[in-house]
Amino acid sequence: MSRSLLRSVLELRTPITRLPPTFLLPIRARGLTTTTQNIDPAIPPSATPTQTTVPPIAPSKPSPPPSTPSSSQSQAPAPTTSVSVSELFPLLRAQPSHYITVHIYGRPYLVTAGDRVRLPFLMHEVLPGDVLRLDKASTLGSRDYTLLGQPYIDSGLYECRATVLGVESEPMRVKVKTKRRNRRSRRVESKHRYTVLRISELKLLGPS
Repeated sequence: MSRSLLRSVLELRTPITRLPPTFLLPIRARGLTTTTQNIDPAIPPSATPTQTTVPPIAPSKPSPPPSTPSSSQSQAPAPTTSVSVSELFPLLRAQPSHYITVHIYGRPYLVTAGDRVRLPFLMHEVLPGDVLRLDKASTLGSRDYTLLGQPYIDSGLYECRATVLGVESEPMRVKVKTKRRNRRSRRVESKHRYTVLRISELKLLGPS
């Protein structure tokens, strides 16, 4: 019998009393190894209770009482015109002819009293003879003085009114639309309508 065979037979007969080191065991076997805890029997576990200490909390500052606004603060100051406007506006008003740049639906129109304006759109819910108050203006001036708004002038400085004259319509326009490599053509007809106004009144008022 050879030595290697004899050695293997002896190893099978003798029981394995110790395990190999953990680094030689597979990963699953490492998790099964348990460790024994050495507990002193003289001191019971209940004899050493764990106490948690809570740090002292600093007293928070009391919140200040809500301040009641005074009567002077609750009332907002009324908008007043600047000193230069109050001094120069009488000179602007004393001159004979005036012009104004009014804004109608975001579009500016430079007009004077008696001008006829055709709007580039149809204004709904108005009838011929209605009087409109135009209260958005960015420029108001005369021959020598001009008042500019930021962006609009105070409506209390002037009074501009327009009268609706009626509705005008343009001639019928026909446009032939075609496509490339296509014999079919399409005729598009359009006839727009416009509202016509007349500036009936332009009056300058005194500053507040």
